[in-house]
Parts: sequence; structure tokens; C-alpha cells
Amino acid sequence: MDRRERRPRRESPDDSREDNGTVYLEGRNAVTEALRAGRPLDKVFIARGDTDGALARIAAMARDAGTVVVQADRRRLDEMSVTGAHQGVIAAAAVKEYCTVEDILNTARERGEEPFIVICDEISDPNNMGAIIRSAEGAGAHGVIIPKRRSAGLTAVVAKTSAGAVEFMNVARVPNVTAAIKDLKKAGVWIYGMAAEGSRGLWETDLTGPAAIVIGSEGDGMSKLVRENCDFLISIPMAGRISSLNASASAAIVMYETVRQRGLGK
Repeated sequence: MDRRERRPRRESPDDSREDNGTVYLEGRNAVTEALRAGRPLDKVFIARGDTDGALARIAAMARDAGTVVVQADRRRLDEMSVTGAHQGVIAAAAVKEYCTVEDILNTARERGEEPFIVICDEISDPNNMGAIIRSAEGAGAHGVIIPKRRSAGLTAVVAKTSAGAVEFMNVARVPNVTAAIKDLKKAGVWIYGMAAEGSRGLWETDLTGPAAIVIGSEGDGMSKLVRENCDFLISIPMAGRISSLNASASAAIVMYETVRQRGLGK
């Protein structure tokens, strides 16, 4: 029997244990300097209950930069740590800087095209997120919008699954998806939510105008408020016994129906 001490398995920020390629920054100086340099960080984990002023300042800097701050037990930080000297703070670095919703709309204007946007409402599986970004890039979408919380961010697993598409795709991370939808409506964009019970079939839906397609979470679909703010609820025809598809598969189908209708890629 092998009695050698085995190193504990390192946890990723979302406990999925799948983001093993994500870059983690440990210690107060490393995280502080990353924030000062403007490096995109996906999340910053701070020791729960620690009253240290330095950690409070790091948390404030992270929030000011738009980074999600997570209170974590020290035991969890110890499990995440590779150096063993995290000093109460670990940051997960995003693989690419996030853009704004306005950047996405500007991309559409620069191309002289009607906005074509994909909104991911709490897609937590990084493999699904990467697949959606890959399909969005291939379909010529102008950008992808994701929420700051309860969503996979631009981690290494997402980048790998996207086959490099994250390098070419605008991804905006917003505090509130419903608020972002309302802003898009003000900009003249129609919101199409994907739902199995949608009253409008995909093949009968006109997607040639300014459109944002909402893909709900893997388990629960779209949240109540997001659903209520969609202009249309559309469904994919299903001929078999299974009533719904994987989130990334649904996203790919509706994106390429948009490509077909708009005559893109010819």
C-alpha cells in the first residue's frame, strides 16, 4: 500500500473542481498589485470573519473594480491554496478582460449590422459557457452577456472549451441581467427568451432585426424576472421523447437559425 502523503485536491472557486487551469493569485501583496494594475479578476476570496484592515481594503478595491468578493472559511482557503501562505486572500484571475454592454452595441454599429447578442442567465457549468461562446463567435454574434453572480466566468476551462473563441468574443459581465435587458430594450433590441413552453416556435420567429437571445440556466431555465422582461418566449421543436436540450445545444441551434435568417457567412 502506498503510504506516501498525498497532496489534497485543489478546489476551484465555484467548487466544481473543474477549473484546474485557472490562474490563482495568493497573498495580500499579489492580489493588491493585480488590482492596482487593472488585471481582470473573476473572483476574490476573503477569509470570513477576519477584521484585518488590509483585507478590508483589498475587498473594497475589488468591489470598486467590479470584481465579485466571496467570504470564505479559512479551511476552504487552505484547501484552495498551493503556496500555503494565502494570508486570508486568494484571487481567481479571468483569462480575458470583460467589456461593457455598450462595447457590444458599438461592435454591431462598427460592422453596420443589427445587434446580435447572446445573454446567459446563470449558466454555471464552465463547459456549457465555453461551448456557447464558441458557437456565438462562429455565428458572428456581437457579444455575450453574463451575470457577475451564479455564473461561470472567463476561467481557463471556459477558454479551453471555447477553443480559443474567448479571444475574439466580447463578453460583458453585468451586476443584474434584468437591468441589462432593460437597457438593451431602450437601445431598440428585442429580447427573445428560450423556453420549452414558449408560445412561439423558433422556425416562425423573425430574428433578422436587433435581437438578444436569452439562454437560461442548466437546471431551472430563465429566472422569473428575466422571463417576465423578454419580449418573446420561443421554443425549439422537439420530435422525440425528450422535452428539452442542453443549454449550449439550444443556444447553438437558435444562433444558427439567426445566421440562416440573416444570410450571414455567405
